[in-house]
Amino acid sequence: MRVLIAEHDHPVYAQLLRQAAPDLEVLTSGDSAELARQAAECQVWLGQPDLLATLLRQGHEPQWLQSTWAGITPLLADGLPRHYRLTRAVGIFGQVMAEYVLTYMLGHEREVLPRLVSQVERKWDNRQGQSLAGRKVLIVGTGDIGQTVAQFLLPFGVELYGIASEAREQTPFVEVGSLADLPRLVGEVDYVINLLPNTPNTHDLYDAALFKQFKPTGLFINVGRGVAVVDADLVEALKEGHLAGAVIDVCRQEPLPQRHPFWTAWGLLLTGHSSAPTSPPMMVKLFVENLRAYQAGEALRGEVDFSRGY
Repeated sequence: MRVLIAEHDHPVYAQLLRQAAPDLEVLTSGDSAELARQAAECQVWLGQPDLLATLLRQGHEPQWLQSTWAGITPLLADGLPRHYRLTRAVGIFGQVMAEYVLTYMLGHEREVLPRLVSQVERKWDNRQGQSLAGRKVLIVGTGDIGQTVAQFLLPFGVELYGIASEAREQTPFVEVGSLADLPRLVGEVDYVINLLPNTPNTHDLYDAALFKQFKPTGLFINVGRGVAVVDADLVEALKEGHLAGAVIDVCRQEPLPQRHPFWTAWGLLLTGHSSAPTSPPMMVKLFVENLRAYQAGEALRGEVDFSRGY
């Protein structure tokens, strides 16, 4: 079987895939014209959605496409074909995302950034740090990544709440509500962690009205999608003290324009879409497992329902 790899790190992926599955014929190129020629010859594609969307736009279409991103927004653009099987990267981002979230939660409790300011100002800062024990955490998006983040946070003694497409019982959460429960729950927790995908239902979710419901001591962490946040409303909410701070990893436009208000917003930390880099070895392992299932006619991990967008 032939497999097309369309990745910026395509030599690394090609080497790993050839080692993991020597029976495959792996095609890849850094030249777009050559990549397009190869796409016409391959039924199975592996790569990043922005590059693969270009191939789809050129009229090529696989039987199955494995995305190396958790998000597959470029592949859902209007006019692109949807008559193939699409799987997104699952099971490989949970730990690094949990480490990211935990980093900034602990940094918030121990007031790392204010202490750095004190050091720059040569002020002895002996304020007492706080603990995560007993804090309430709301994970908005309790799927694959959200579940792993929850499991990593549990040993720190936090109370876990969640938001999913529908209210349900789910371990280890005290409560998992629907999006309709979001305004109530953000007012009851100390941390709001957004992990929602980019769908029509998640656009502009965090607006002025919702930020007014936050606890003034609450921290908002967005590692989901930038379109979920109304940027100007977040900046104003921070200014007015509706929440204590925000850690923003994802933005509507990336890189962020130089004049965007996030650069100078009070209490807002930007981390440049760095929360969960893809591990090529883990991605190739997932792909090979899915490939064997695909060849056997079995279910694929992370298969996307085009009607839902995830």
